[in-house]
Amino acid sequence: MTPSSPINASPAARLSAWDGFDAYLFDIDGTLLRDPGRVHFLAFAQCLRETLGHEISLSGIPIHGSTDTAILRDALRQAGVADSKWLHREPEILARLSEIVLQQRASFAVTVMPGVPRILTHLRLRDATLGVATGNLEAIGWLKLDVAGLRNFFTFGGFSDSFPLRADMIANAAAVARAQAGTAASICVVGDTPADIAAARANALPTIAVATGIFSLQQLGEHQPEFCVPTLETLLPPPASV
Repeated sequence: MTPSSPINASPAARLSAWDGFDAYLFDIDGTLLRDPGRVHFLAFAQCLRETLGHEISLSGIPIHGSTDTAILRDALRQAGVADSKWLHREPEILARLSEIVLQQRASFAVTVMPGVPRILTHLRLRDATLGVATGNLEAIGWLKLDVAGLRNFFTFGGFSDSFPLRADMIANAAAVARAQAGTAASICVVGDTPADIAAARANALPTIAVATGIFSLQQLGEHQPEFCVPTLETLLPPPASV
């Protein structure tokens, strides 16, 4: 499949261009939903204060397209905390991060991105295998999807608990997708950052890049994803009028 942008194609052409894969791996934040209250983001500081006694800022840390595990490591190293003081406690720290976020479930007010329910319903009706491939820790990722009313669309997920590198997380998620959809299944990654595109390419997988996060359509297009759209809604024809 050659790189293309279906933005200016007819609805029928858009549909046929992206709709032929056996399985899809969806990023969560910026792709499926947004957390305006930043519950997850703010939990990092509380977690590190409680577990290590350090007041650590995420200022200057790459967040978008990263993973929870990588964000944690980058923040600690930026703050000059020696690996010997925390690396052996990383599972404990990540578990506490998940606990803090789950305890604040009532504070979540997620926004579902345009067209997401329609896209997921369409893919499920044609029996595509749907999974998530996200930098979130597993408990946090499933919580966000549950709060957004999207959890039941997905049969599996790839998360960052054991995979600081996004490419490794994608590789793991793709292996699970092939276990469900067949060893020869074609797989497409759907994400909103250059990191999604790069991680997919590292695994020889095509990408649908969607400009609903912080990166513009032009910025994403510079990384030459196979498909690049302003919103997932543009991939489907408009709903039939009643």
